[in-house]
Amino acid sequence: MKIVTVVGARPQFIKAAAVSRKLRRDHQEIMIHTGQHYDANMSDIFFDELKIPYPDVNLGVGSGSHGKQTAEMLVGIEDTLLKEEPDYLMVYGDTNSTLAGALAASKLHIPVVHVEAGLRSYNMRMPEEQNRVLTDHLSAFLLCPTDSAVENLRKEGITQGVYPVGDVMCDAVLFYSKLMEEQDKAFYLNRLKGLYSDIPDMPSWYLATIHRAENTDDIRKIEKILAAFERMDAKVLFPVHPRTRHFADELLEKHRYENIVFVQPMGYLDMLYFTKNAKKVVTDSGGLQKEAYILNTPCVTVRDQTEWTETLNGGFNVLAKPDTGDILGKVKNIQPDQGRRKMYYGNGDAAEKICEILKG
Repeated sequence: MKIVTVVGARPQFIKAAAVSRKLRRDHQEIMIHTGQHYDANMSDIFFDELKIPYPDVNLGVGSGSHGKQTAEMLVGIEDTLLKEEPDYLMVYGDTNSTLAGALAASKLHIPVVHVEAGLRSYNMRMPEEQNRVLTDHLSAFLLCPTDSAVENLRKEGITQGVYPVGDVMCDAVLFYSKLMEEQDKAFYLNRLKGLYSDIPDMPSWYLATIHRAENTDDIRKIEKILAAFERMDAKVLFPVHPRTRHFADELLEKHRYENIVFVQPMGYLDMLYFTKNAKKVVTDSGGLQKEAYILNTPCVTVRDQTEWTETLNGGFNVLAKPDTGDILGKVKNIQPDQGRRKMYYGNGDAAEKICEILKG
């Protein structure tokens, strides 16, 4: 069996690696990297440290408007599909790369396999929501991470080819946590200090990431979010996404932030360490919300809704507005109920289940 896998961002490589480890035992996989997100951390070290297969094809599309980016990816993916004639095309999540891959394969009558199918925020203003809904309606195999994802599809009339397999991100977190735990706190802090000479001592910390368009489309929102970080009771480690960088640089010219530790995006093992050992996480990232839940770290999500609704059960994740007072209040008051914590995302065997389904 031959499968073409399309990925476009670092988190998708990490998810795809969990499946590739199982898939490549018996089948041929060709991996296309669209280049949707340029990430300086995706160096040889990234692939080697995380035991991730290198992409076979790199389209190098880069940033651009949604239309331009998706169109360029469509052309490149279609060329590869025509050349390789795979049995299936596999996509992950909700990026423009996901939709482009699904469209290209569907037009060529190649069955689409959608990993992380059925997620819904019910906010169609989000590009991610549009991508995931359209991809689900184009897919032959809908591999759902949760029971609620299966129910979301049922409400839309999609019942054929739907499989609750668990979450491949859970597979990845459990797998890489073992690698992460081979090193101690001093290793990760020293690695950070080796990159930034002015890193302060951090006996404890919050971990924060902000990158979604609804939070980065107005400098006043970023200013309020950073004001909350500045007033927290421990240092805030803030890996700055490229989308947020220009606003952060502009605000650093106006304000002297003493409680925020600004760094470049970190490697995955480092992020796992600083997530697992943070007092709390503050983010608008879907992936980090879920990783925090799996690692049992309380999370405040700066969004009006989340597609990972299970994380809200028991108060492990709470939603906050991009407002200084609301963020501070939620960070202070979040109190997870450990008695209600459940492993909604599987036991780390989603990739194995996927491979069995594709075998037929």
